[in-house]
Amino acid sequence: MKIYSKMITVFLVLATFACENELEFDPTDNLAGESALSTEENIASVLVGVYEELGQDDSYGGQLQILVDLLGNTDQANWEGTFVEPRQAFAKGFLVDNIWVRDVWGNAYEAINQANLVLERLDLITSSAAEKDRIEGEARFLRALAYFDLVRNFGLPFEFGESNGQPGVPLRLTGIIDYLVPINAARNSVQEVYDLILSDATRAYEILPDANDFYADKYAAQALLARVYFQQGDYAQARDAADDVLTNSGNSLDPDFFSAFNNDTDGIEDIFTFQVTSQTGFNDLVVHYASEADGGRGGDITIQDGYLALFDDPNDDRGDFNYINPANGSRLTLKYTNQFGNIPMFRIAEMHLIRLESNFREGTTTGLDPLIEINALRARSGATELAGPLTADVIFNERQRELAFEGFLIHDYKRTKRTVGDLPYNDDSLVFPIPQTEMDTNPLMTQNPGYGG
Repeated sequence: MKIYSKMITVFLVLATFACENELEFDPTDNLAGESALSTEENIASVLVGVYEELGQDDSYGGQLQILVDLLGNTDQANWEGTFVEPRQAFAKGFLVDNIWVRDVWGNAYEAINQANLVLERLDLITSSAAEKDRIEGEARFLRALAYFDLVRNFGLPFEFGESNGQPGVPLRLTGIIDYLVPINAARNSVQEVYDLILSDATRAYEILPDANDFYADKYAAQALLARVYFQQGDYAQARDAADDVLTNSGNSLDPDFFSAFNNDTDGIEDIFTFQVTSQTGFNDLVVHYASEADGGRGGDITIQDGYLALFDDPNDDRGDFNYINPANGSRLTLKYTNQFGNIPMFRIAEMHLIRLESNFREGTTTGLDPLIEINALRARSGATELAGPLTADVIFNERQRELAFEGFLIHDYKRTKRTVGDLPYNDDSLVFPIPQTEMDTNPLMTQNPGYGG
């Protein structure tokens, strides 16, 4: 993205463990891959490729966020498109051959493999200690991000204070070039995967620079840590990580809600985004959320009355942040109308929400009193000030108003142990199935309950 089109031959052989390990590669491919991993410049290029992989529509380019939000939706949005894969998510009825799920898994492991190859060759980075730290930190940040969304989508929820021995996903931490060697791997526990995520993200925070252009910097890593701790229910650590980002990153809320979205360049609210340009492809969220006039398919995902009912304040700009598609009369979100808009992964509004809820749950006032902080966030959208007292339900609804359609919904239900329609938060159908391609090619793999195998 921007420079992500700079690809090297090695990517021909850095295929996903699950979906493509049946392919046979010509020996010349392996030679090209070895050559591409032999210099500092090329290791840096491989790292660029990790961003490119994770920014594709199969991952954070849109399809992952869509699956997550449709899985959590009951009455706030509806899938009206023709693709069967997201319809299965909305119906809470995944099949093991769901192509979107397969590609989320495969693309994540492809990016992880590339990050592993970088981390194994850090000794080639000799230009400066700072450059070596930057490359290591970015690779660890991206690997942690990929594993975080793998484990929380393909494993049962993390339970704070428990042993969390339930099956997570395989920790594949050795880079693969030669696909003629066995690459089978069993599932690690949810706890083991979270331990790796926290280790990687903490190391990234320690060694990344304070600013790093549009690549991940130390505050992107700290924002990831805040999100991970928050998902675990470790609110004290989540609060402190979010407070660090809010206090020291230099980022702040955009002056109005509209300004936080559809941007071609990172704004003051963006802690980390995946870059999109006309050279790297379309923003896939636009494809499925926008009207045809805005570059979409006409509104595959439409806003329903349940979402509008969250806004009982006529002054709240977020309640009006939608439009009627003139082609068919459906109501669509305004968050995704720029085909080449960058995709925000971490923005300051989320950090405010993490800090205020964590303070609320811990009975603390780090940074700001929770009521003052929620009102400061609401003021950005013109919403009326809340008088209090705050409750868990009030905060939960505020997260939905602010973060709707950004890939948070099912994980907020799981974290707060709320039912999704008639389903308990830990129901088997709210976990992605292990892709059938992985089951077919990895004899050590076990399927999630409810999907057979």
